[in-house]
Amino acid sequence: MTTDKGAGNGTMNVDVDLVRQLAEMLDEANLTEIEVEDGDRCIRVVRSAGGGAFVAPVAAPAPAAASAATAPAPVEAAPAASAENHPGTVKSPMVGTVYLAPEPGADPFIKVGDSVSQGDTLLIIEAMKVMNPIVATKSGTVTALLVEDAEPVEFNQPLATVE
Repeated sequence: MTTDKGAGNGTMNVDVDLVRQLAEMLDEANLTEIEVEDGDRCIRVVRSAGGGAFVAPVAAPAPAAASAATAPAPVEAAPAASAENHPGTVKSPMVGTVYLAPEPGADPFIKVGDSVSQGDTLLIIEAMKVMNPIVATKSGTVTALLVEDAEPVEFNQPLATVE
């Protein structure tokens, strides 16, 4: 399968199996979009409003900042909207599944009202079977926890607020 790109020889080879795998990953991780870059190639698979997935060809690799701008808004629109621009908001550095405790049944790392120090673990995000600690960027009090345990999160999604 080729897609006309309008530059050079005008075609780009698309790995159909890769596109299918990416679409399956959307469903498994309950994501709204996924993008893969390989040199000059970039493939983005986006879930449509009806729940199906489609491939959006991208002319050139998009910088990471552009991906952050297209991240969907969190489910809790009112608190997250104000948290989006709050200077104490800790945002997700990756797509994955958030866990509020180190293991099932354990006490959570933080609760609203807790005091934290810079570098303290706030929560963890599992991405590709790797547990990634998300730490406080500054000392303060946790004023909001914007995610629930075992919830899928998107890149740049607000997770918690520390004031």
